[in-house]
Amino acid sequence: MYAFLLSTAVIFVAELGDKSQLMAMTFATRYRVRDVLIGITAATAIVHLVSVGIGAAVGSAFEQYQGTISIVAGVAFLVFAAWTLRGDELTEDEADKARRSTGAALLAVGVAFFLAELGDKTMLATITLATQEGWFGTWIGSTVGMVAADALAIGVGAVLGRKLPEKVIKYGAAAAFLVFGLLLIAQGAGWL
Repeated sequence: MYAFLLSTAVIFVAELGDKSQLMAMTFATRYRVRDVLIGITAATAIVHLVSVGIGAAVGSAFEQYQGTISIVAGVAFLVFAAWTLRGDELTEDEADKARRSTGAALLAVGVAFFLAELGDKTMLATITLATQEGWFGTWIGSTVGMVAADALAIGVGAVLGRKLPEKVIKYGAAAAFLVFGLLLIAQGAGWL
């Protein structure tokens, strides 16, 4: 349960202000919200299953080095904080592809999200979490966290007409990564 709750919170925060939220809003202007959410959920579940597999393998192979892994994971979260501050924008070309996408909505959304998430900070954060937490809880939690953040973006974007307080979201997400990173470093160093 701890892995589920932790990964849900971390991935929800990681997804705030991410380009896939912008993709979700763009797809929602073309397709039914239900279809967009199903496509996002399927793609996220697959990418995050691969991510937890990688993370669990690394965690098991280096079990005697959990303190070092915690420190490395903490540093990774500090990098994610900086990455979040730098920002992640949807290019005009990516937005055009999302708007002009043809074919089945589920397939279009699912493939777009699958490709967008490969190597993204949410995938890397999921790998990092899975090095120390249970794979199943991390997988389900990271999937729920990402889908919830994207659903929030779709809903808020529809209601506010894309007038999201981007700086507040960006700084809040970066601060959360900073706190998680510092806690992991402190845990790895034996201070907690």
